[in-house]
Amino acid sequence: MEMIKASGLKKYYVTDNYEVHALDGVSLSVEEGEFLAIIGTSGSGKTTLLQILGGLDEPTAGGVWIRGNSLKDMTEDERTIFRRRNIGFVFQQYNLIPVINVYENIVLPLRLDGAEIDEKLLEDIVRTLKIGEKLENLPEELSGGQQQRVAIARALMVKPAVLLCDEPTGNLDSVTSMEVISLLKTCAARFHQTVIVVTHQEAIAQMADRILRVEDGKLYNAEV
Repeated sequence: MEMIKASGLKKYYVTDNYEVHALDGVSLSVEEGEFLAIIGTSGSGKTTLLQILGGLDEPTAGGVWIRGNSLKDMTEDERTIFRRRNIGFVFQQYNLIPVINVYENIVLPLRLDGAEIDEKLLEDIVRTLKIGEKLENLPEELSGGQQQRVAIARALMVKPAVLLCDEPTGNLDSVTSMEVISLLKTCAARFHQTVIVVTHQEAIAQMADRILRVEDGKLYNAEV
C-alpha cells in the first residue's frame, strides 16, 4: 500500500539576481512500512524534500499525498493538525525542553493535542529504546545518544503513520549512530511505521530498505 506519494515537486528561491532550484521536479512513492534513506551532500535539497513531505514547507509546484490526503489542499490549520496526528519528526537537534524531565518531554505532543496518554505504549517505547530508567532525569543529565532516544520516543508516542528523520545521527559518534538507526528500524517494525531518514552518511543509508540520492534538486536511485 502506498503511504507517501510526491509528484513533480519543485522548490525555487530567488536570491539576488538568480534563481535557486532547491528541488527540480522530484517524484517518489513510499510504501507502507518501508524504511527509506535519502542521501546527498549539504545543499543538495534533501532536507527541503523532507520538510515538504512532512508539510513543514510548501512546494513551488507539485504535491504530496499521505494516506491519500493531499497536503496542498489543506488549510494551514488543517495541515498542522494532520501533521501532529500522522507524522513524527526526529531532527539532528534534539529539541528537548530543558526544564522538564524526560517523561514530560516524551508526552508533550499529546498534552498539546489534549490527547490521552497511553501509558502502556509509553512503557513499551521506553523499554525498546532503553531509556526506562531515565524518565525522571532532565535532558542535560543525559548523553547525546540518550537525548536522541528521548526525541525518538516523543515522535513515536503520537503513533505516527510516518516518521521523518533529518540527520538524526549528525551529533553522535559512529557507534552511537549505528545504535540509534538500529533502534529506529526496530521501532518502525514494532509500531508499523513508514520511515524516511535523510543523511549524508552512506553507512547509515546502507541500513535502509531502499536508498535514493538527491543531487542538485533532482532525485535518483542510489548505489552506494
